[in-house]
Amino acid sequence: MSLPSHQRELADVLRELGWTVHRRSPERAGVGPIPTTELALLKQVIDAPGSTIGELAQALGLRQPNVSAAIRVLAGRGFVVKETSPKDRRITLVRPTALGRSEHEAIADSWAAPIREALEGLSADHREAIERAAEALAALHERLRVIEPGEAQVEASV
Repeated sequence: MSLPSHQRELADVLRELGWTVHRRSPERAGVGPIPTTELALLKQVIDAPGSTIGELAQALGLRQPNVSAAIRVLAGRGFVVKETSPKDRRITLVRPTALGRSEHEAIADSWAAPIREALEGLSADHREAIERAAEALAALHERLRVIEPGEAQVEASV
């Protein structure tokens, strides 16, 4: 069963918006481009410091080996540190560094700039509508993060 047309339209707009924002991925002077996976992991480590590799992988829907490799790169850049768990020496915990937090803020500001500029070019009504939708879009994002891949398709066909 397909989505109602207004939901499909919203899905299309969000996908295109996401792609447009993604294409404008910032390159920081002295750091170079940071792949999307590493950006997402850095934010997740900042949001949940002390997470394990497995927890990070689960939170972002990534494979553990890919997360391990990306964390090695982030650690090599000085953005995160890996620590042995005091409870179980077999477990590695990942924490952000001050440099990682600073870089994340600079990247977030860099991404916000073209969005801010685009918003300024919209009508007051459109700006207000988008600002009012921010909370609902954040809730949608959280809901999408917990839906297992394929689950939405199953629910839609029932």
